[in-house]
Amino acid sequence: MVGAKPRGPGMERADLLNQNGEIFQQQGRALNESADPNCKIIVVGNPCNTNALIAMENAPRIPRRNFHALTRLDENRAKCQLALKAGKFYTSVSRVAIWGNHSTTQVPDFLNAKIGGLPAMNVIRDDKWFKDEFTPRVAQRGGALIKKWGKSSAASTAVSVADAIRSLVVPTPAGDCFSTAVCSDGNPYGVKDGLIFSFPCRSKGDGDYEICNDFILDDWLRQKLAATEEELSKERDCVSHLIGVMGGSCDIRGAEDTSVPGEM
Repeated sequence: MVGAKPRGPGMERADLLNQNGEIFQQQGRALNESADPNCKIIVVGNPCNTNALIAMENAPRIPRRNFHALTRLDENRAKCQLALKAGKFYTSVSRVAIWGNHSTTQVPDFLNAKIGGLPAMNVIRDDKWFKDEFTPRVAQRGGALIKKWGKSSAASTAVSVADAIRSLVVPTPAGDCFSTAVCSDGNPYGVKDGLIFSFPCRSKGDGDYEICNDFILDDWLRQKLAATEEELSKERDCVSHLIGVMGGSCDIRGAEDTSVPGEM
């Protein structure tokens, strides 16, 4: 689902959430009325996590686990950055997860990543680079590409959509994972229920998935996960009127914009 209005000049993230939320409220209702309950939905239109949440909450006939928001593009970018830094081929990088929201609060996981089968932090022995360069670079990669090429990364987004679908219909290699934002209900990492949150997942190739339960979280990673979880909770509050929840309030007006650069 790619149909979302881009953010215009002077538009706050809260306004974008409301306007696009109305689109995905109607899309969810249409899915609920007409779609096969076994269908899988991948939301690409931004803010994709919360748009997927709105569609999901308006389609109670479709299992909640069938809704995805695209974070595979972020995973692909993280793998590229790790490969470049290590001087290795992209295909040597595995077990790279994107946690949380498709925004600048997203958390590309280097702690559990591997390069050539070895822990990435043992191959790239530079903790400062991981935290101060790698992490923001992945989140801001879209803006860097626009600055260089003068246009958005539509082609790499299309590739990541194909990768995301392939990950659901091809068994995940042993010990590896793929990133997708899914319903957080009952997750093994303590993220509150009722969000569309990106996790490391694996699939048997049957179109379904399970959230990996063996990823290590250190204090730094937990702090980052808490920040992106809080942002998603606030976004959910902003669209409470679109998901049938009474009494919500929007607490992100005037806050720092966390849209991924290039998504204006």
